Amino acid sequence: MSEHLPTTNEQPLPDPSVTVELKTIVELCKARGIIFPTAEIYGGVRSTWDYGPLGVELKENVKRQWWRSMVQLRDEIVGMEQAILGPTEVWQASGHLANFADPLVECAKCHQRFREDHLREEQLGAEDAEGDLICPSCKADTLGDPRSFNLMFKTNMGPVETAGSTVWLRPETAQGMFVDFATIQRTTRRKPPFGIAQMGKSFRNEITPGNFVFRTREFEQMEMEYFVEPGTDEQWHQYWIDERLRWYVDLGIRPENLRIREHGEAELSHYAKRTVDIDYYFPDESMGWSELEGLANRTDFDLKAHQEASGQDLTYYDQPNDRRYHPYVIEPAAGATRATLAFLFDAYRVESAPDAKGELQERVVLKLDKRLAPYKVAVLPLSKKESLTPTAREVFDLVKVRWMSEYDETQSIGRRYRRQDEIGTPYCVTVDFDTLDDRAVTVRDRDTMQQDRVPIAALESYLAERLPVC
Repeated sequence: MSEHLPTTNEQPLPDPSVTVELKTIVELCKARGIIFPTAEIYGGVRSTWDYGPLGVELKENVKRQWWRSMVQLRDEIVGMEQAILGPTEVWQASGHLANFADPLVECAKCHQRFREDHLREEQLGAEDAEGDLICPSCKADTLGDPRSFNLMFKTNMGPVETAGSTVWLRPETAQGMFVDFATIQRTTRRKPPFGIAQMGKSFRNEITPGNFVFRTREFEQMEMEYFVEPGTDEQWHQYWIDERLRWYVDLGIRPENLRIREHGEAELSHYAKRTVDIDYYFPDESMGWSELEGLANRTDFDLKAHQEASGQDLTYYDQPNDRRYHPYVIEPAAGATRATLAFLFDAYRVESAPDAKGELQERVVLKLDKRLAPYKVAVLPLSKKESLTPTAREVFDLVKVRWMSEYDETQSIGRRYRRQDEIGTPYCVTVDFDTLDDRAVTVRDRDTMQQDRVPIAALESYLAERLPVC
């Protein structure tokens, strides 16, 4: 797959096919209850978002597909769930307390604080460009010298705050898989190459969060640590680059909106031998080509660091060859939050479609992969008349057991079709007055708008043929 997708070293890149603006996605998400500001009735909290009925289903479907591809369909990868709170020792050993920091500058006039590297990129064209910076807020040239700002959230555990009661909200899910490596390897009896996967919340005290859910202080990650024999790490790294690219394309991301970006030597993290980003083209000018997922060859840095700090043996015993070694680790690390946003961008379409009178009208449709769609089926009685309700409810009870479904009887049938298009529902099932006589319903396809008359007795099998296993 990577041979057919552009890298930052190849020119020219194909034109991305996403043109929808960020504000359009934000408006859709709020109007349809997908994503909206936290505690909005109190003025909200900056860069903190709640996922409504549709949003939580969409994000869970993204996570479910990741788990299915990374754990369920593989026999060498197992899952775990790490506690969110962790002791100082973990983050000292991992290097986060020393290295997990951003360069921060403060304006002496208005006292606003900003990421220095972001300002250099915005004002001078590159993060490492030389030149004078001005305050984006008050336009003064009174920005002080940069200083490191640690991105981790710190709190205290227990009734009394002491040095020993300090704990940290995890800034990533990776470290739990290194700390628990020996326990999981022993109890599952896995041999390299094998992996440990984890999904869950992480927290980073970002200085400049923004762009909707693109960069937030609270977000969800989908990470896997793949433990391999030293010397095979480069082969496995390339394998996972190809696999992860394939996952996005398989779930509907158009290939022209993806690229591979190699990290330069100066950009590599302290633990990395090689890192590759899978970038997606977000059409907003402040986002552009941005990381969806990072794939790092972390070598044996993490296991050695935690072994030295804890005094516990974190080697793998290779019994056939009677030797011990620290496995190298390949890490595909994706953001469920940012991936959800990318799937929304890529699925958004504005098309011409005939209305009930056959006249062309614009329709907004989310052409989400069926596996990601919040609702798979919508049951729509033609009217709210009591004579239709029992049969419509019967149909809804039939489909909801197998698929996440919605029952909607409000507004005209045309408006309800448009609403389901806008939230990405693949199939609408209409119960009309003929249904009472012929025991059949009309099934409408979201993408083609084709309508089939299907007996209620055959509806489940009809949908099962068209809706993939989730």
